[in-house]
Amino acid sequence: MPNRNSRSARFLVFAIALGWGFNWIASRVILEWLPPWTMRALGIGLGAITLVLVAVARRIPLALTKRQFVHVVVAAALNVIIFNVCSAYAQVFGTTSRAVVIAYSMPIWAALLAVVVLGERLDRVRLLALALCVAGLLMLILPQARVGFPLGALFALGCAWGWAAGTVYLKWARIEAPSLTITAWQLLIGFFALAVGMLLAEGIPHALDLPPKVWAWIIYNGLIGLGLTYFMWFVVVERLPAITASIGALLVPVIGVVASAVLIGEVPTVSDAIGFALIFFAAAAVLIRR
Repeated sequence: MPNRNSRSARFLVFAIALGWGFNWIASRVILEWLPPWTMRALGIGLGAITLVLVAVARRIPLALTKRQFVHVVVAAALNVIIFNVCSAYAQVFGTTSRAVVIAYSMPIWAALLAVVVLGERLDRVRLLALALCVAGLLMLILPQARVGFPLGALFALGCAWGWAAGTVYLKWARIEAPSLTITAWQLLIGFFALAVGMLLAEGIPHALDLPPKVWAWIIYNGLIGLGLTYFMWFVVVERLPAITASIGALLVPVIGVVASAVLIGEVPTVSDAIGFALIFFAAAAVLIRR
C-alpha cells in the first residue's frame, strides 16, 4: 500500500498547512476577548488532552524515564512555553501576518544553532539563507522602528528563536521515545506552566460568557491547531520524505498571510510583502537544500 499511503500523506500535508495557518487567525480572534496567558492555557490544555487520547487509542506508551522527562521539560520550555507566549504577544503588539512570517524564519536559526551545538557545517546555502532572512527582517522591522519600538516583531523573533532552540535541543538530546509521547508531554508540561502564569498574571479566567463564535475558535485552536494537526504531522513524517513534509510546512505562513488579509483585513504593505518574500525564500533555501 505504499502508493496509497503516499497519496494520503500528501493530502495531510495540505491539511496540516491549513490547520496551522488558520490557527494564527484563531489566536487573533481569541485575543480580542481573552488575555494572552488565558488564551494559551486553554488552547494548550485542549491540545494536550487530544494528543493523550490519540496516544491511548493507538496504544502508544506515555511512560518516560527520569532522564527523558528532564529533557522533555527543557524542550517544553522552549517549544511550548516560550513559543506560545511570544507568539501571543507578537499578535498583541503587531499584525498576525508579520508574526507568522517572522516565526517561520525558524529553519534559518535552527540551521545556524545546529552548527554550534551539533557540529554541522556552515555551507553557502545557510549563509545565503541567513543573508536573505536578515534582509527580510530589516524590511519588516525598520518601518516600525521609525514610528516606535517594534515590540511585536521582536516577540515574533523570540518565538522563532525559542522554536529553533527547542528543535535543536530535541535533536541533541536524542530521546528514545515515540514522537507522539514526547509532544504530548511537552504540551502537558506547557499547560501547567501556562496555567500558573495565567493565575499569577491574569487571575481566574472568566470565559463562560464568551460568544459561541469565540468558543468555536478556542476549540479549533486546541483540538485542531494544537492537537489533531500535530498528530497528522507525525503520520506525514512517517510516510513521506522529510523534504516533502518540510515544503508542506512552508505553506503555513503563506496561508496565514492570505487568511489574515481576507478574514481580518490585515493587508500587507509593500515593505511587508518584500520582507515576507525574503524570509520565505530563506526558509525554503534551508529546508530544500541538498
